[in-house]
Amino acid sequence: MKALREPAAFAKSTGFELDVPHEKLTIAQARRGTPANRPVRVYADGIFDLFHSGHARALMQAKNVFPNTYLIVGVCSDELTHKLKGYTVMTEDERYDALRHCRYVDEVVRDAPWTLTTEFLKKHKIDFVAHDDIPYTSAGSEDVYKHIKEAGMFVATERTEGISTSDLITRIVRDYDIYVRRNLQRGYTARELNVGFINDKKYRLQNQVDKMKETVRTVEEKSKHFVYRVEEKSQDLIHKWEEKSREFISNFLELFGPDGAWAR
Repeated sequence: MKALREPAAFAKSTGFELDVPHEKLTIAQARRGTPANRPVRVYADGIFDLFHSGHARALMQAKNVFPNTYLIVGVCSDELTHKLKGYTVMTEDERYDALRHCRYVDEVVRDAPWTLTTEFLKKHKIDFVAHDDIPYTSAGSEDVYKHIKEAGMFVATERTEGISTSDLITRIVRDYDIYVRRNLQRGYTARELNVGFINDKKYRLQNQVDKMKETVRTVEEKSKHFVYRVEEKSQDLIHKWEEKSREFISNFLELFGPDGAWAR
C-alpha cells in the first residue's frame, strides 16, 4: 500500500544491497514466483518525455510480467538524451517526478545509462530488463538490448498503438496557431510564447474575430428563439380568437337566431 500512498523512491547512488546472495534466475523460475525470499527485480528504461498512457501501459506490463515483481525504472538525463536522441519538452527533474508518481513503479534511477553494462546490472541487482521487442537502433548499435537478449535477461512488452511522445508533439506542431491563440487568451505574453510582433497582432485579431462570430451566433440563436416565441404566441392568440369567435357566434345565434330566446 505504501507505493499507492507515497512517490516511488529514488535508487541509491551506491546501488542495492541484499542480506542474502543475489542468485541468477531463469525466466521459468521467475514465472513460478521464485525465489520466495525476495521479489524479482525488473528494470525498464526510457526517456519518458510527456509521460502518457503508452508509457504507463508498458510499465504496467513490466510490473505484471512475474507474480512478484519489484519494478525499477531508469530515466535518462537531459544531457544524454539531447546528445543521443534530441531535445525534450520536459526537464529531467520533471520526467523523474512523473515516473515516481506512476503506480506501477517501485524505484527510479536518475541519470540512467543509454546502454546497460554488466556493472550497472550488478549494482542494482537487476534480474530482467523489460522493453518492447522492436530492435532499438541507437548510439552506433543495431539493438542496444541485443546483449541483454543473448543473456536470457530480456522480457518483452508491447507498444500501445496510436500514442507516443512524437505523436503528441506532431499534434501540437500541426495545430500550432490554435495553441498559440489559446495561450494568448489565457494570459501568456507573446514573449513567453516566442511569437513575433506581427504574428502576435494577427493572433489577437483572429481571437477578436472569433469572439465577434460567437457573439453573432449567440444573437442569432436568441433571435431565432424570440421569433419562435412570437410565432408560438401568435398561433396561440389566433387559436384563442377563433375559439372566442365561435363562442360569440354560438351565443348570438342562441339569442337572436330563428329558434333563439329572443324569437321565443
